[in-house]
Amino acid sequence: MKRYLALDIGGTKIACGRFREDGFLEEKITFPTKSERGYEEISKEIISELLKLKTEDTVALGVGTAGPLDRIKGEVYSPPNLPGWNRAPLRRDLEDALNLPVFIDNDANAACLGEFFFGAGKGVRDLVYITVSTGIGGGLIIDGKLLHGRRDSAGEVGHQTIIPDGPLCNCGNKGCLEALASGTAIARKAKEALLKEEPTILKEWAKREELTAKHVREAMLKGDVVAREIWEEAMEYLGIGIGNIITIVSPERVVIGGSIGLSGEDVITKIKEVVGKRVFLVPIELVEIVPAKLGENVGLYGAFAVALYEFK
Repeated sequence: MKRYLALDIGGTKIACGRFREDGFLEEKITFPTKSERGYEEISKEIISELLKLKTEDTVALGVGTAGPLDRIKGEVYSPPNLPGWNRAPLRRDLEDALNLPVFIDNDANAACLGEFFFGAGKGVRDLVYITVSTGIGGGLIIDGKLLHGRRDSAGEVGHQTIIPDGPLCNCGNKGCLEALASGTAIARKAKEALLKEEPTILKEWAKREELTAKHVREAMLKGDVVAREIWEEAMEYLGIGIGNIITIVSPERVVIGGSIGLSGEDVITKIKEVVGKRVFLVPIELVEIVPAKLGENVGLYGAFAVALYEFK
């Protein structure tokens, strides 16, 4: 049976794994990224760990990493969470060290493929994957093929404009879905609420630690009115954004992942509610909206799926 190596590169941690071709994860190694080390030091540790996992029947390595990147050249171009990765020749270095073909894609596309092959996307041909966490990303699979677009920039679902003069997004645009419904956006709204006179337990929590979207959700579940307003507004925007995507793509299934997207059944319920009110040109009763299934291993399964999808 063929085996594949998988590499999931994040700003906080890196995961390496070895898979059988049937999707069974045989072994997994994780270690902190320590991004301040820069590309050279990090890549040396990655290669060292992958060599431990490589077997004689290993046929390819799949990689999922933050972009921007050029998957054809195999280069990574200065992701915000990986300082010093300026035109990092990741594929070349990995192929030279491992003597294996290496296939690279951005982490959202990789996760999309992972769910498509092994998770909540199994059994369909047209799939939209959306991860709602610190930011909002996604991937699109049409007729069984991952859509890359020009310069591998397709699937940036978090950067559709929802409010033309809305808050500034990290991408440089105003009013993006990511600037309104991501974990970062929810935390920003919570901090803004501290300046107002409405009573909220968030003010007490803010004295002890930096507020996050997790705090907002916890406060909402405790009945905090301010937190509920912040959360509900973000979920409303999320539903609008997903409704836009459904109208354009008309997929069989929408898979929602990420720490915010998977924080509770109420998230999916709210998305369905908003979509039901706003989408009229697509038969929404035929579009499933479901939570992702791969959990904390989605990055590794995604990287494996990249290799499985590309290796011929």
